[in-house]
Amino acid sequence: MSLHSVKVYSRFERFWHWTQAFLIFSLFFTGFAIHGLHSLISFKTAVVWHTWGAFTLIILWIFAIFWHLTTGTWRHYLPTHQGLWQVFRFYSYGIFRAEPHPYRKAFWRKHNPLQALAYLSLKLVLFPLIWLTGLAYFTYQYWREWLPNALMTFEWIAVLHVGAAFLIVAFVLLHVYLLSTGHSFAAHVKPMITGFDEVDLTAAEAAYLQESKAVSVKPISDSHSH
Repeated sequence: MSLHSVKVYSRFERFWHWTQAFLIFSLFFTGFAIHGLHSLISFKTAVVWHTWGAFTLIILWIFAIFWHLTTGTWRHYLPTHQGLWQVFRFYSYGIFRAEPHPYRKAFWRKHNPLQALAYLSLKLVLFPLIWLTGLAYFTYQYWREWLPNALMTFEWIAVLHVGAAFLIVAFVLLHVYLLSTGHSFAAHVKPMITGFDEVDLTAAEAAYLQESKAVSVKPISDSHSH
């Protein structure tokens, strides 16, 4: 194995990541204003911005889903139990004892087992939940006439929508916190800006990537053993 600088994040992946981050923070800001947690903008402005931000994010998610399915990138999120306990133990215990991270990033497996499980839960549970409850919230005036106990249903939808939002807030806070562990914060963020990250490759993997020219690959160290 040898360490290489590999372009693991495409231009669209970086655009999707940062645009999604901006829109999610915008939705946090306007959502908090709607619920009276701050008064930096008016209620009416918050509702309008929240609605536009939500629909823009849904359109972005549709493009991202299409991109994941057509490029095969969805495979990076497949959960696996191999190494899951070691990574869980590291984040709950080893990280406080300055132990080395048990997972080495691979080109064909960018996320460690715990990351893959967390991202998959976010994409399959939390995002659809806040997406569907938000649409139900927005279209309440169109279905309240024909649904029995519509007001009670609306209240439950509001609870689920806000609950999902706070779980996403918790996920974002944990995501940012983990960027401050191990390497420096800048070192963690840099790959999502430049697209390049340090990846261990076998000689065969490095030769394949260089010959196929699928991605840019530059050796960092000639030999690297574990």
